[in-house]
Amino acid sequence: MFDTQEVRTPMPGEVSTPGAVSLPVSTAQSTHILDRLNAVFKHRRLAGTAFVLVVTAMMVQTYSTIPVFEAWSRVQIQDERTTQVGTLNASDPAFWQESGPYYQTQYSILQSRGLGRRVVRRLDLQNSPLFNGSAPPPRDPLSLARQARAAASRWIRGLITKPAPAEAAPPARDESAQEAALISAFLGGLSIRPEPNSRLVRIVYAHSDPNFAALAANMLADEYTQQNIDLRLQNTEKTLKWLGEELKRQEQQLAASEGALTEYRERNNALSLEDRQNIVVSRLNQLNEKATTSRNERLSKEAIYNQLRTADPSNDTIDNFPIVGANSAVVEAKNALGTLSGQKASYAGRYGPEHPKMIEVTDQIENAKRRLIAERTKVVESVKNDYNAALTEERSFSSQLEDQKGTSMDLDRKSGDYKLLQRKADSDRQVYQTLLSQQKELAVVANSRANNVQVLDRADVPSVPISPNPRRDWITAVLAGLTIAFGLAFGMEYVDDSVKTPEDITKRLRLPLLGLVPAVRGERVPVLTETVPHDFGEAFRSLRTSLVFTSGAQSTRIIAVTSSQPLEGKTTTACNLALALAFGGSRVLLIDADLRRPGLHKTIGLQNGTGLSHLLVGQARVRDAVQRTSEPNLVVITAGRIPPNPSELLSSERMNSFLANLATGPFDWVIVDTPPVLAVTDAVIIAPKVSGVVFVVGSEMTRRVHAERALETLQSGRPRSIGVVLNRVDFDRNKYYYSRYYGYQYKNYYGQTQGAA
Repeated sequence: MFDTQEVRTPMPGEVSTPGAVSLPVSTAQSTHILDRLNAVFKHRRLAGTAFVLVVTAMMVQTYSTIPVFEAWSRVQIQDERTTQVGTLNASDPAFWQESGPYYQTQYSILQSRGLGRRVVRRLDLQNSPLFNGSAPPPRDPLSLARQARAAASRWIRGLITKPAPAEAAPPARDESAQEAALISAFLGGLSIRPEPNSRLVRIVYAHSDPNFAALAANMLADEYTQQNIDLRLQNTEKTLKWLGEELKRQEQQLAASEGALTEYRERNNALSLEDRQNIVVSRLNQLNEKATTSRNERLSKEAIYNQLRTADPSNDTIDNFPIVGANSAVVEAKNALGTLSGQKASYAGRYGPEHPKMIEVTDQIENAKRRLIAERTKVVESVKNDYNAALTEERSFSSQLEDQKGTSMDLDRKSGDYKLLQRKADSDRQVYQTLLSQQKELAVVANSRANNVQVLDRADVPSVPISPNPRRDWITAVLAGLTIAFGLAFGMEYVDDSVKTPEDITKRLRLPLLGLVPAVRGERVPVLTETVPHDFGEAFRSLRTSLVFTSGAQSTRIIAVTSSQPLEGKTTTACNLALALAFGGSRVLLIDADLRRPGLHKTIGLQNGTGLSHLLVGQARVRDAVQRTSEPNLVVITAGRIPPNPSELLSSERMNSFLANLATGPFDWVIVDTPPVLAVTDAVIIAPKVSGVVFVVGSEMTRRVHAERALETLQSGRPRSIGVVLNRVDFDRNKYYYSRYYGYQYKNYYGQTQGAA
């Protein structure tokens, strides 16, 4: 009968009514601002109340707040190196500390109790009416309102939580409890605001008295500047005092060291010992050089001697040694021998061996050989003599070197005490000179009175308070009120998970919507046979049209009407739907199948005598149970007596036969009012036996989870089709939504025209 888009998949055996016309499921609509404003309009009373309360509370807070004036002075905090005097104090460690920790330290000093104590004493706040409580209380209406608000706030906070006692800062040793309280109260209005990327700092003071705010800001800047230089001078004076005392002690120590050195010189002739030590060292160096030279010469001559010692002077191979072959006497003897050998060779060709000339030359050659051997022997002896002389010289120098080393070691042992005393005296003298230089530098630095803090801008008396700011507070209050009002409305809408709009049915429940039925105010149940609002009657005529155009052409169409839970208006919907069909000329049978709590007879205005229960148990015939109404096309079968077993009766064979007979009977429509699905299973039993099910959902009263659960239960009975009627829709409350999507701003157009006619 209906074109359904159900959550489940179609099951075997399900059949659609032949010739049924599809009823399209609503497509998703784009979200419009009016859709959001609908939630605000629906909860307009709650949102408006929240808006008024928030704005009122915030503005009462604004106008009852004591005005606070803010004044500021500006100081420049330079690096510590700006106080450097030439190169005198260039090595001060304070000049090379990191800038970040240094400036954070200065900001803390500006808010310290020490600086606050200086300002409190300078301003004599102990006798100031602004701080000692001696000022007369104001009596103007605004001040009284402020006092009342403060008292009310304290009382409310006392009811909610027990306030912990405020712990006052413990007084320092040089201040009383009263002065400690004054310092804490004074520092409560102070704030330090460094200017980014600069060395400028604003000293801001807030107070209800603008003159005092300016005075306090200026006094803080002055006292901070003075305290900065006082601390530096105080540290310098402490250092100078310590240096003076240390210089006296170091001077005495230096005098004692130099006296001990002088006494040692006199007793041990330390000065001559030092000169002798210089001579011994020089002599030791000379002997070391000579011993080294003589050892090298001896080694050289020893090598030559060792080569010639085994050589034979009569053998010509000895001439291969350079020292022998290069000797002038040996060369001369060899030349003479060669000359004679040549002469003998010339005579040998002309004379015999016994010739006098040959004998003479032979004798000369023998003499030349003996001379050559003699010369060679002289060279060997000369080398031997040179080696022996070098060896003797080496031994002499080595002996002298060992003697000189012993003398030097003796001198070193004797001069040890002297050097120790001299080093101590030199160290004491250096320390004394350093301390004396630092004392003079600090004296110059102290006299310079350089300060790295300067006051750049002095505070002016403010003319306008920083708080409260009525213009800003009004804007803030309106924005906060709107935020809370909208948030509350949207929150209520979000928390409310009931079915409210057709989109909830088509998107959430995934079922087609047959129609909307508006809510009718009043205790009386609206029935179309009586006077009802035009839009109510028009809604059922529209519902009738949906049923007619979405149903098939079969002779009798049986429609079961149910809901998820009681009080959603299913019985009223069934009665008015039957009346609307009857008014349209169709023959309609209305059956009350709610055998547990029947109420259809009350709505239609009939007696609940013989009814459906009598038919199902066989105690009556159909003609006995049918009752006529004032509408000739509508007849009714009431529930009858409440049976002990309703479910068994509705699932009985008689019920099946009864419905089968109705399907081929004389009626065009059969409307069956069934119990709620979540209460009992009666509607599930009847659902597969009828042409279709009309599921009534109470707008803004049926939770989505209940509706989904009821539909899941109903679909377990495999109904042929299900359509939904959204009942008791409050068009006035959801005006923006229904005017945008359904044009209900024109709902009374024809009704007004007919009334005018």
